[in-house]
Amino acid sequence: MMGVLVLAVVVLAPTIAQLAEQRQHIAELQASVSAQESEVQRLRDERERWNDETFITTQARERLTYVMPGEVSYLVIDDRSEAARADATTEVSADVTETKGDWMSTILSSVMTAGLAPAAGGAG
Repeated sequence: MMGVLVLAVVVLAPTIAQLAEQRQHIAELQASVSAQESEVQRLRDERERWNDETFITTQARERLTYVMPGEVSYLVIDDRSEAARADATTEVSADVTETKGDWMSTILSSVMTAGLAPAAGGAG
């Protein structure tokens, strides 16, 4: 009985390994087909967008800088230095910050200073 079991394992082991390998290959092919189907759908959507006249006009304006007859196009050239451009590209913090000091007293002191200041130009 033990010999038959060993013989069955020896005979079936390569077949089971082939079955597992084939299933893995089928899964890879199904994933590939799914990716290709999504790509086909993306291309169909893009083709539909290109059938829209508004989309074509927008693309011509953005990509080719075309304008409609009678319109004037302005090209703005960034003449800032490299350092100024680098400063402009730094990320802005989204953290909430608190002001240092009491804004109400600051406004009051500003109003009092402006109200008590001598008139500009004076009498003369």
